[in-house]
Amino acid sequence: MNKKLFTQICNEWRTNLWLFVELLLVSVVLWFIVDYVYVQTATYTEPRGFNADHCYKIEMGYLTAKSPDFNPADTLVAENIDELVRRLEHRPEIEAVSLSQNSFPYNGSNSGTQVRYDTLSAGTIRRYITPGFLRVFQYTGTRGETPEQLASLLKENTFLASDNIFLNKYHTQLTPFVGKSFYLHSDSTKTYTLAASLKTVRYMDYESASESLCMVGLLPRFLYNVGLELCVRVRPDQDVDFPERLKADSEKQFRIGNVFISEVRSFKDIRRNYQQIWVNNIRNYATGMGFLMLNIFLGLLGTFWFRTQQRRSEVALQLALGSTKRSVFGRLLSEALILLTIATIPAIVGDYNLAHAELNSTYNGTNLEPIRFFVTILATWVLIALMILLGIWFPARKATRIQPAEALHED
Repeated sequence: MNKKLFTQICNEWRTNLWLFVELLLVSVVLWFIVDYVYVQTATYTEPRGFNADHCYKIEMGYLTAKSPDFNPADTLVAENIDELVRRLEHRPEIEAVSLSQNSFPYNGSNSGTQVRYDTLSAGTIRRYITPGFLRVFQYTGTRGETPEQLASLLKENTFLASDNIFLNKYHTQLTPFVGKSFYLHSDSTKTYTLAASLKTVRYMDYESASESLCMVGLLPRFLYNVGLELCVRVRPDQDVDFPERLKADSEKQFRIGNVFISEVRSFKDIRRNYQQIWVNNIRNYATGMGFLMLNIFLGLLGTFWFRTQQRRSEVALQLALGSTKRSVFGRLLSEALILLTIATIPAIVGDYNLAHAELNSTYNGTNLEPIRFFVTILATWVLIALMILLGIWFPARKATRIQPAEALHED
């Protein structure tokens, strides 16, 4: 049967040539769409390295001379902030409290630094934090360190860093360097000990872990001011109307000297607002690609529907000669899948050149990965095969129900 099928395909080469070209173009275009969807899905589902659920950012303010409550003799800003943190820590619904500079998730404000060990050097985002930050956002270490253990390791002359800071450049993880001395901030006079290697902490949901590098150090005392990021984690069973309850008590319990709480924002809102532009872009891409895929589907459906309808007499003849409905359908489908497979071979070459020219989406620092390329090629083939199946199924089912004599008479 296979020999007869190939012979028939060759005999009908003129008709099949146009179908081959159509399948080739569709395969390349659809692969580009599938590859984009693959990258976006893989990126979004990567572990974030932090947990911002039940977390809030508290904005601090400072009374000016125009306020009737302003105390000109109060200049102990750092001490007042310390007292505010202590009072928040004693609030029963709060699990952890932290101060930081350019460090909280979905931020947009960054500070950079240099991390160097011997001849290994990498530029990375610098995050100055208090130990409580590791508990608020639940960072974990590559050696199984819990947030509490990491908090105990962060001291004045130590630092933490994500395990991948040397990965892209030197193809080595950071974990083997734990306990070693590093130079930071382009300063060659003072060393800092790597206390722990962190599981990669992503910058946001739409940025791959391979692009998210960070170094975490202890927040220096001289940076204490009301512009710092004051973040808290609330116990899950008590996270109901937390901002309203905290604001209601803020004037009596949380105004220390001239320092006060001005606003409380949920990280659910911070995350949504920060990522809105990426969400909109992806939605626009998805709409355009969905419309393109619909056209591809309708085009292939129409092509194979018409092709099968034109072969009613051939189907009738096969049934008259004793073929079963299943074998007739299998023959029609096999012929189409063979043409698809043949067209996929040059399509793979086209896909490879698109990826090699970096015209598709970048993931893990590259546009071409063996596993990703194989998966997207296979997914593309399966999608087109399903479209072909639908295009053949209904007209073939209708054709096999007609009486052979009637179909031959119509022909």
